[in-house]
Amino acid sequence: MLELKGLEHRIVTLLPGLHPALLRTRGFHGGTVPALKINGRRLQNSRQISRALEEIKPEPALFPSDPERRLAVEEAERWGEEELQDLPRRIIRWLASHRQEARTVIARDSGVPLPELFARMSVPTARYMAAKVDAEGQIRRAIADTPDYLDHIDELIAQGVIGGEQPNAADFQIGTSVRSLVTIRDLQPAFEGRPATELARRILPELGSDFRAGLLPAEFLAPLSGRPVATG
Repeated sequence: MLELKGLEHRIVTLLPGLHPALLRTRGFHGGTVPALKINGRRLQNSRQISRALEEIKPEPALFPSDPERRLAVEEAERWGEEELQDLPRRIIRWLASHRQEARTVIARDSGVPLPELFARMSVPTARYMAAKVDAEGQIRRAIADTPDYLDHIDELIAQGVIGGEQPNAADFQIGTSVRSLVTIRDLQPAFEGRPATELARRILPELGSDFRAGLLPAEFLAPLSGRPVATG
């Protein structure tokens, strides 16, 4: 969104799992990212950020001017934050709490020195972060629900709510979550031929390393087998 608005900015990557504490040392009240300091304000929550950016620099717009279309974009943005976002969060945090390799990938992409050592030492933190979103209890359902969520995104694209020539706030909210899911190679069959996949790669062409296939148990992936492959 900052790039779309043409606002100069600096990205700060916080240590994974330690970001809640690190945010508070920077004056933020909550422990969630994204977090943004701009014009003397500290903002958290992507929906709060999108509205603040629209206020600071109205063009290019993140929301349509037509009231009905704006409501549709706002509802899609809300759904993306409150519902879709938990899918990659639960699956990736389950991987981090169970797979040394996944923790190493996350540490390396975050620029942590000695990522393999960090990965070995961060098991308690990874398990704590997974427990916060009930990754252990919800992992199977998250995987099983992924095609249905992608169906809804494809429908939003077909309706013109997202996926237009110029991205809106809902494109950024939804596209980034889908892009996170795309990094999980075990889920690749669910993404083949999807407009949602094309949107995600357009919104965020690069997103660090993938989690290789074989990290999720085969029994977790059983609900994905036999599903019809979507075509764009």
